[in-house]
Amino acid sequence: MPKQKAYYIIDFDSTFTQVEALDELARISLKNHPDKEAIFQKIEDYTNFAMEGKLSFSESLAQRVKLLEANEDHLKQLIKHLKKKVSTSFSRNAEFFKKHADEVLIVSGGFKEFITPVVSQYHIKKENIYANTFVTTGDGKIIDYDHANPLSEEGGKVKLLQHLKLEGELFGIGDGYSDFQLRESGMINKFFAFTENIARESIVSKADHVTPSFDEFLYVNDLPRAISYPKNRILCLVIGEVDPLTISILKNDGLSIRHKTSFEEKYVKDVGIILLANGEKIDREQLKNAAKLKTIGYLGSAKNKIDLNLCTRQGIVVFDDPKNNPRNIDFIPRRVADFMNTGATYLSSNFPNLQLPKIEKSHRLIHIHKNVPGIMAKINTVFAKHDINIVSQFLMTNSEIGYAITDINTQYDKQLFKSLKKIEQTIKFRVLY
Repeated sequence: MPKQKAYYIIDFDSTFTQVEALDELARISLKNHPDKEAIFQKIEDYTNFAMEGKLSFSESLAQRVKLLEANEDHLKQLIKHLKKKVSTSFSRNAEFFKKHADEVLIVSGGFKEFITPVVSQYHIKKENIYANTFVTTGDGKIIDYDHANPLSEEGGKVKLLQHLKLEGELFGIGDGYSDFQLRESGMINKFFAFTENIARESIVSKADHVTPSFDEFLYVNDLPRAISYPKNRILCLVIGEVDPLTISILKNDGLSIRHKTSFEEKYVKDVGIILLANGEKIDREQLKNAAKLKTIGYLGSAKNKIDLNLCTRQGIVVFDDPKNNPRNIDFIPRRVADFMNTGATYLSSNFPNLQLPKIEKSHRLIHIHKNVPGIMAKINTVFAKHDINIVSQFLMTNSEIGYAITDINTQYDKQLFKSLKKIEQTIKFRVLY
């Protein structure tokens, strides 16, 4: 039986972009208004009441447009701003939109005037953008919106999809009540609550799946994506007294953060990253059992606090700050994030130092192994057997280990990974992106 065609119904505000566009337009248009703060608050309240299902969408929209006092010049400024505010995981996966241009629909209670210029950069077709439109005066002042558009009404997204009569498997991705209504009405097969920018508890609790990033959505649906494994699935354990700014660097990178006073046993088998406050320790037994641990960031000197030799043998990259510079609050988390994103071990305490660029349109594979003769020949024999074209390859060694990074530009099957993991003397293997 042929597979059903899939359609991806994606919201715009706080989903495709990090912000609510009408709220941002108000900040631009009311910049010099004496009561701007009070008006901003009213507009934000109307937005949230509608998103949480506490006020009808049409009532919320009418009130917000009335308060805006915006014109076409303000719109131009807004578009420029929104282009810089596309959600990180959406911009990272631009290639997906290019490949699936026919199946991606932007369905929003926002306005085409600012949505179209932003999403068109991602190869989304103009005819697949469904949104409201403003009504302007001859001199460009926004005075109203088209009330005949179903998207300006309560339950507008449901009405639109009833009219479109799409046949196939329909996935909805959004952060608000109007997105959930599509699932509630049976118009879509699954609703994914998108929480990268905002998590509304009333919506999250009703979702088929909570997706903290677009990478997560692509991953669970086995769709092509920019990174092989969603960062929100990587557990980053922060231990001890750590400056919130330091933590925010890793949080903004999309990692799942847990801040604890000690390395609790329940986290040992699942933790991928550990960030340790100066003075904290990890015992050898915990290190041995932390099978998924890839890197440790130590905010001070790790000497006598972590067994660096054991970390090396386990394939765990350690970054520390031997000079214990208090002004370096971003140094360690940025090194950790860079390692997770590109494989760079630059300034690591225990690994061969390797700094390398990201290669576009390729897959990056990391192989950590014991430094024994002939192992690179075995790795490349595996690639040859699977007809893999190598774009670039880097190898750095020390007396204990070899650290090999291979960029390939071809599709691969899962058997390739199994073969690389099975090579004798392999310590760790992972696909970076």
